[in-house]
Amino acid sequence: MTGAAPMLTVRVPLAVRKHRGGRKLVLTPGDIAPRGAAAADTTLVKALARAFRWRRMMEAGRYGTIDELAAAEKINSSYVSRLLRLTLLSPDIVESILDGRQPAGMTLPALMEPFPVEWERQREALAGGDARDGQVI
Repeated sequence: MTGAAPMLTVRVPLAVRKHRGGRKLVLTPGDIAPRGAAAADTTLVKALARAFRWRRMMEAGRYGTIDELAAAEKINSSYVSRLLRLTLLSPDIVESILDGRQPAGMTLPALMEPFPVEWERQREALAGGDARDGQVI
């Protein structure tokens, strides 16, 4: 057979979107969510997973203190204790974070600041109220 092979053009619709933190993501058709749909904050989701894993290890008696846990994880004990506070968030707030439905201002740095202990007050404070009045974690 002589001559050039026929040219084949494949078109794949892609979208490039800025992600939290300024990184760019290339999304394929299966990844593209409808406008207005939220994407989970992977940094926050990972922090939650890590905090709950650490809590389980401490409750199981694997580590007796936060200092022991921090030494084993090679992380500052202050950071470990601040991250462990995330396990005190109300279940509906945790669920909204995992689903990507949290308010735009609810980021890991924001949640590393003190927040109310009571779940109802958490909802009010983290939805935009002032978390500094009253009892805080």
